[in-house]
Amino acid sequence: MANTPDHADIVQIATTFDAVEEAEALSRSVVEARLAACAQTDGPITSVFRWDGAVQTEQEWRVTFRTTAALAEQLVEHIVREHSYDVPEVVVTPVVGGHEAYLEWVRDETRSLP
Repeated sequence: MANTPDHADIVQIATTFDAVEEAEALSRSVVEARLAACAQTDGPITSVFRWDGAVQTEQEWRVTFRTTAALAEQLVEHIVREHSYDVPEVVVTPVVGGHEAYLEWVRDETRSLP
């Protein structure tokens, strides 16, 4: 993507849930609080992981939030506080490019209202 602006201010934050209802409820609370411009739920997906000394296989739903780097820490804290898991997966990934109008929409939707 030649001549694209620096998008270091936009990030994606992903987490997983064992119930679609919890995924949707947290997504709504995050967007309503303007901590993210949007949340997308994928699933069900199959997760295989080690927990309590045993390999587990579980069905989960992945939620990906689009937000600004400035709000990332606050959003991570919100997810961890509201999540039902003892140790929820929360991964922040920088956005390195994309459609500038969409990225500007993310910025606009995460600004506080006057």
